[in-house]
Amino acid sequence: MADAALSIEGIRKCFGRSVALDAVSFEVPRGSVFGLLGPNGAGKTTLFSIVASFLRADAGSIRVLGVDVRHISELQGRLGILPQDAVFQRNVPILDQLTFFRVLDGQPRAAAEAEARAALEKVGIGAYAKRGVHALSHGMVKRLGVAQAFLGAPEVILLDEPTSGLDPQNARQIRDLIVELQAGGRTTTVISSHNLLEIQEICDHVAILDRGRLVTCGSVKAITAGGRRLEVTFGRPLADAVRTALAALDVVHAVEQRGPLRYAITLAEVAGSGGDADDDAAVARVLQTALDHGATPRAWKEGHSLEEFFLQVTGKRSGEPVDAG
Repeated sequence: MADAALSIEGIRKCFGRSVALDAVSFEVPRGSVFGLLGPNGAGKTTLFSIVASFLRADAGSIRVLGVDVRHISELQGRLGILPQDAVFQRNVPILDQLTFFRVLDGQPRAAAEAEARAALEKVGIGAYAKRGVHALSHGMVKRLGVAQAFLGAPEVILLDEPTSGLDPQNARQIRDLIVELQAGGRTTTVISSHNLLEIQEICDHVAILDRGRLVTCGSVKAITAGGRRLEVTFGRPLADAVRTALAALDVVHAVEQRGPLRYAITLAEVAGSGGDADDDAAVARVLQTALDHGATPRAWKEGHSLEEFFLQVTGKRSGEPVDAG
């Protein structure tokens, strides 16, 4: 792909007899927010480490912006990295640490400090600029990591589990930050995560690894388009009478509650049906039946979720361990 930000070709990596990555090949489009998914031990962090040149592959090649990562110095200032367990100096002011990173990239100190201050303000911890990392909460340290990764507006950014260990509110804030900093489409952001809903929400492309092998790669829209499913969020929980009426429709196979207000409705295969027009008609019947019985749909989407697809192709949930390294 001529416009690929990352080109990964035939990557293999072993640790002793354990095969962490086995002939992995895919490309990451420029300007995309790309999700890298897989169960624990599937090889995600190993692949990130090879892209960042922390590890060397046993076979294959990786090019970032056309540059072989074996010559990682040529990507100085163009590639930003947030490791899963990023470590900062505890007692050195965080402003000084970010400034130092930019000086290493060749920026004059005054300009580097101005950039660092702006980055800390953007992620909401500007008031702590002169404090050490020991003064920051876990959520703030994650914000600091995001600020460091995006510092200097690199063209490609790797974020390994950026919301790991955060409560839902802080995780949401980090996701919002990533989307905001990504705005404009100049940057390509690659995110490794166990949170499938998170990836589906903010990523436009995804690759799934399982036991060191690539299972699938493509746009989130294409991957979740299949499957005759409808996910509907209502204004209040459905009464039994509404669920009964929906389940009685010949276009409905099953109705399952997936949250306080969210329901997954599996559409039935109806003889003689087929094509988008019939699918649209089936969805319209479901929504109208709900309205007729006093239930108000607030939002809906067609197709299976990324989690459902993940379970289908890996046979396990995203946090379950596997044997590969």
